[in-house]
Order: sequence, then C-alpha cells, then structure tokens
Amino acid sequence: MTTQQEPPAGQAGARPPRRVWIGALLAMVWIVFLAIPLREAAGAATAPMRVVGAAGVAGLAALFAWSFVRHWAGRSPARRTPAVLVAAELVCVALITLAAGQAGLVGLVLVCATVMMFASTRSGVVVVGAVVLALLALPRVVPGWQPEDGLVLTALLASLAIFSFRRATERNRTLHRTQQEVAVLAAAQERDRISRDMHDILGHSLTVVSVKAELATRLLRADTERAGDEVAEIQALVRSTLADMRGMVSAERQVTLAGELAAARSAFDAAGIEADLPGAVDEVAEDHREVFAWALREGTTNVLRHAAARRVTVTLAPGTLLVDDDGRGPGREGQTTGGNGLAGLTERARSVGMVVRTGPSPLGGLRLAVRVPDSDRSDDIDDRDAT
Repeated sequence: MTTQQEPPAGQAGARPPRRVWIGALLAMVWIVFLAIPLREAAGAATAPMRVVGAAGVAGLAALFAWSFVRHWAGRSPARRTPAVLVAAELVCVALITLAAGQAGLVGLVLVCATVMMFASTRSGVVVVGAVVLALLALPRVVPGWQPEDGLVLTALLASLAIFSFRRATERNRTLHRTQQEVAVLAAAQERDRISRDMHDILGHSLTVVSVKAELATRLLRADTERAGDEVAEIQALVRSTLADMRGMVSAERQVTLAGELAAARSAFDAAGIEADLPGAVDEVAEDHREVFAWALREGTTNVLRHAAARRVTVTLAPGTLLVDDDGRGPGREGQTTGGNGLAGLTERARSVGMVVRTGPSPLGGLRLAVRVPDSDRSDDIDDRDAT
C-alpha cells in the first residue's frame, strides 16, 4: 500500500490545524458497529473465549480510532504503516469471530474504512474487493453461518463514504496550501514594490537635493537671495519626498508626467544643464503617462548622477518617451545602462505591455527609450534590453 506524504507543519503550505477531539468523536460513530460483535462475544460459552472476543473488539476499536484521529489531524503514516495497521485489524477481526461467530465479520467494515483512509486508490480497491469476496463466501462455506449480503452493501457504502471524506479533506488541504502560497507571493510582491519605489523615490530626490545644495553653496556669497530660494526648494523637496514615502507604504502615492516634467526642468536648471523639455503632455495616452513619469524620473536621475551632460532633450509621442543627453554615453566610465533603477523601470513598463531600451544617443551620449512595441519607430535605437 502506498500513501502520499504531507508537508511538515510550520512550512509554507502546512496543514490547517485540526481539533483532535473532533476526529475522536467521528471515530466513535464508526466504532458503534462493534456493539453487536461485543454483545455476541460476551455471550461466548467459555470465559477464555469471552476474554478473546473482548480483546479483539477493544483492539480493533483502538486501532481504528487511532487511524481516524491521525487522518483527521492530517498526519499521514509512514509508508509501511497502512499494511501493518490493516494486518493488525484483521487479526482482531479473527479474534472477534472466534468468540462471536458470524457477527465478528462486522469488523471487516472498519477494515475497509481504514484501507480507504490511508491506502492508494488502487490498493484500496483491491483490499475492499477481497473483503467483499470474503463476506460473500465465508457465510456460505462455514457451517451454521447464514448469507448476509446486507453486510456486503454496508462495507461498500462505508468504503465509498471514507473515500469521499478523504478526497474532500485532501482538497481542503490543497486549498489551504494554495491560499498560503498566494499570501506568500502577495507579501513578496509587496516587498518588491516597496523596495522598488523606495529606490526610485530616494534615488531621484537625494540626487536633486545634492545638486541644489551644491548650487546653493556656490550662490551663498554671490547671490544670497537666490541661494535662499534654492534652500527653500530643497526644504519643499524633502517634504514632498517624505509625503511620497508615506504614500509608498499605503500604495496611495501617484506620480504624474506633468509633475515630473516640472521637477526635471528645475533639477536641470539647478545643475546648469541645458534642457529641451516638452511643455505639455496632452498627446500622450492616459494609460502611458504614469510609466512615462517614472521613466522621466529615472532618466533625470541618471543624467544628474552619471552622464556629466551639458544638454538634455526629452521627446514625447503618443506611445514613446525618449531621454537623450550629450554626456559620456553607454559603456564609458561613470555611465551605465544597467542598475536597479532601470531594472525597476523595465518591470513597470512590462506590466503595461511596454518596453525599455537604452543605446547611443544622436546627441553623443545615452538614450533612454520607453515605448509601446508597435509604436512608430521613426528614431531607431540599439535594441538591447535595459536590465
């Protein structure tokens, strides 16, 4: 007989906890079948036979109750346990039959139930078939016994009931494991979202703060009024970043393409970079604006942090965003086409059916492109995926 092993408790996919007393109560319903054999064994002719019959009934009841409680608790036995258990129950049935006669065959109903609880379907069918043949044959060949085909029907119905109960509990456990796996995946996705958003928010904001702080330092003696303005902008940016961080945790923060264009213009001005930015976002489809906003934020961060550029051009089309600079370019010292920011941007774009590409820019530096795959590609670039 073969059994299917359940995962250990405490691991992802572990069984839901069950109350053992419920399994014991359900086992008692089946042990009621042994009331008739116990009565017949108590009326045996000799005391030794009465003891044998009572021991057989007690042993069979204990074995069946143990197996039923174990199954209810969701603890599958070792590979050889079902065969040993069934063999022990058959021995108990034999002892009951010696004392109670034909009434002892009732114990075979519990044997069928035990087999269907633990054995594989094929083994269960074989054992139940053998028991049915025994119930049909023994009353017809043993002197003094009478055919009792109703007991055959009882054994078959009991086997079917336990098989259905087993399948139902297995489906419930599978559902529970699936729910736990979904919960684990949801938690992992939420952690990924928070870490990605934290990288994007802090990376961009701290880069802009650094640029503006450098500008304010240079202006501190030459133009104190403008230096004060830059410090005020730094304070506003820090407050905005804190608000973004709070919104990130609750998944309520939204970025807008128009807002990122304004922030990029301010950051490039502070860094002394000539920027050619679109003045409106009306031609961009509403569904694309959030991804484009994230892409512009990432492109701005890369230009400020790595490119050493003097000029930046941002081009918007209904299905395309291009960020070009005249800085170091891809593959040169200090410039990169990889990193966590681009990896996170690639995931965002992929989730809405868009692609991210990086390659040489017509301005001589790096081009970052985010586009719908079937959009018009009048300005082709290197097709290497951002990673």
